[in-house]
Amino acid sequence: MIESFYNLLAVFGFHHPIHPIVVHLPMGLVVGSVAFSLADMKWPDKNYAVTAYHCILLSLISVVPVYIAGLLDWQQWFAGDVNQWIIIKLILGVALTVMLFATVQQKKKGAPQKKLFVFYLINLAICGGLGFSGGELVWGG
Repeated sequence: MIESFYNLLAVFGFHHPIHPIVVHLPMGLVVGSVAFSLADMKWPDKNYAVTAYHCILLSLISVVPVYIAGLLDWQQWFAGDVNQWIIIKLILGVALTVMLFATVQQKKKGAPQKKLFVFYLINLAICGGLGFSGGELVWGG
């Protein structure tokens, strides 16, 4: 079934994994949350904190298609082979989802912006680990 999906994409001239395309959305949004939170510290009257929070919300929503694409690519291109980098990516993927959700909960509880900034940075660190482990998985060390 998965191979049929990739064969369909190939009919349209697309012969590549799909995970690298969609992964930029949540990762970029987490980077955006940090950038807008920093901007809010400099210009608190501009409501950049709201934008930072919206970045986190959208990142949380967008991880679902990223995980689906990752699982499809893993089956198609790696034949479901489990290695240390896959395990690390699975652990960090769960950690990111939990942390994004925790960040949203902190905002709903009225956490101060400085505390949310720490949460944004933790999310960013997890994204860095995911990116590094993905690079190691694809290109090796």
